[in-house]
Amino acid sequence: MKTLNILFLGGAKRVSVARHLKEYGQSIGYVVNIFSYELGDKLPIASVGKIIVGLKWSDKNLISDLQRVIKDKNINVVLPFVDPAILVASRLKELCPDVFIPVSGKDICEIMFDKLLSARWFKNNSIPQPDFFEKVEDIHYPVILKPRTGSASKGILVCGSQEELPVKVDSYLVQHYIKNPTEISVDCYVGRNGEILSVVPRIRLETLGGEVVRSQTMRDESVIELSCKILSSGCFRGPITIQFLKDKDGNLYVMEINPRLGGGVVTSIGAGSGIISMLIKEALQYEVRPKCDWKDRTMMVRYLEEVIFYADNN
Repeated sequence: MKTLNILFLGGAKRVSVARHLKEYGQSIGYVVNIFSYELGDKLPIASVGKIIVGLKWSDKNLISDLQRVIKDKNINVVLPFVDPAILVASRLKELCPDVFIPVSGKDICEIMFDKLLSARWFKNNSIPQPDFFEKVEDIHYPVILKPRTGSASKGILVCGSQEELPVKVDSYLVQHYIKNPTEISVDCYVGRNGEILSVVPRIRLETLGGEVVRSQTMRDESVIELSCKILSSGCFRGPITIQFLKDKDGNLYVMEINPRLGGGVVTSIGAGSGIISMLIKEALQYEVRPKCDWKDRTMMVRYLEEVIFYADNN
């Protein structure tokens, strides 16, 4: 059988995604080998692939080290799984044209990594979002403060008055606080030619540590339509996760866009989104067609599974 070597960037917990990639590869006659670039070697992804212990995302030698890994391991595909790795992957895409790296361009990745810059981008592109404030004197309370380059809901604050604001307000995106919204994530895939191939909304029913642990697909045409409007900007490629809020009146607001596979993408994979086959087919330069016949109300529920490591590695 032929082989396809895939490098995860920060894919420590993405065991299910790795299994789906391996299973689909086998179905078309390929052995898919998974490698994951991490800071340590005792991580769940080791159960289905090989961990490469590497450098921090901020290390000045990171790009050259990843180029070495790509060459040494004969990597065919690179997939980022955490926000800082998206920018890294976009730089590698420019430097490694023979490797399939399905990420958006560096400019849009930099914008989406910074929540204030992305809020400005949404405003300039007439995409509905909660009101945001760049001057303290303009703020209407209550507001939610999100670290500009934060992720996984870490460091988020809700403030009801100016006295509750942190000292360094400029390091946050300050937005109008929407109480008890429905959180919706949309798993999308945009082909290398810009064609929208898959758009699958799902409700985030339960989260733990900022990551979804219970989710269900929902065929909401208003969400699909707004997602397609965003993707039609022509700025995005590969897997995209769009996060929306829906208020009690049914109004939709974009919360953020992550140009990568989302943590709960296994929900839409299970529903038949076709994202896994699209990734592999594009990597192999096969024809890829849009897929819209995914199953509505497919639910994903996560559970704990242990990976055991021995001191002697045997």
